[in-house]
Amino acid sequence: MNRTLAITAGVVGGILILALLVVGWGVSVSNRIISADESVKAGWSQVENQYQRRYDLVPNLVETVKGYAKQEQEVLENVTAARARVGQVTITPQMLNDPQMFAKFQQAQDGLGSALSRLLVVSENYPNLKSNENFLALQSQLEGTENRISVERRRFNEAVQGYNMMIRRFPGSFIASMTGFKEAAYFHAATGAEQVPKVKF
Repeated sequence: MNRTLAITAGVVGGILILALLVVGWGVSVSNRIISADESVKAGWSQVENQYQRRYDLVPNLVETVKGYAKQEQEVLENVTAARARVGQVTITPQMLNDPQMFAKFQQAQDGLGSALSRLLVVSENYPNLKSNENFLALQSQLEGTENRISVERRRFNEAVQGYNMMIRRFPGSFIASMTGFKEAAYFHAATGAEQVPKVKF
């Protein structure tokens, strides 16, 4: 009887140890996924900060150009309209898991970037504008912001890649499916970005 009890206790103890190991492994994998998810969110936050900076610079840039390039009303209106479209896209953490909403956000941002590029090209025709201190300062800030956006988008995509790989590979895929983690969307180049922009005056 004592021997049977000892064997039973050993088996139960072994099962408990195995169960604890499995639970510990699951918690460890889940924690790594959560860390990767937080890296994606932190990367996204940095992208948002740079987009907000650009968004805030646009009105000052448009007002400075208006004084010099009144006949370029269409270009100025396009920049203002593109900025308004960016402001209409509500940014939420869920957007990262919704490819359609993410694409809409990216499309609005790409539209603003394109409109600003055209505005800067048009400004080349106005020597007085090009020498205006306010315009030069705003142009420099905008160029710096565009560079920061590019850097933060690259970092965000790196974080998304690490996270997506983690939740698609076993054992992460098993834990992710149980805990509801989904793939995050990447930033992609704007449609037609490989083409040289055509500017007509």
